[in-house]
Amino acid sequence: MALDTAKKEEIVKNFARKDGDTGSSEVQIALLSARVTELTEHLKIHKKDHASRLGLLKLVGQRKRLMRYLKRQDKELYAKTIATLNIRDNI
Repeated sequence: MALDTAKKEEIVKNFARKDGDTGSSEVQIALLSARVTELTEHLKIHKKDHASRLGLLKLVGQRKRLMRYLKRQDKELYAKTIATLNIRDNI
């Protein structure tokens, strides 16, 4: 269920603030969003996979905390990030 290296590098390249940036909030939110999307598709097929469902809920919670942090720190960057990722602003 983990992202492949090429996809991860592409996401990092699109959201990084500078070269080699892998830990900024935007990059982490984008990576978590990609994993959430993949897990959601997996769970549409495997409805009884409760372990993956728990993992999905943990990922969504982690992404929500990062989004709340980013919104407090830089509202403009937050708005740009959620617009790019097509995430609802429910914080």
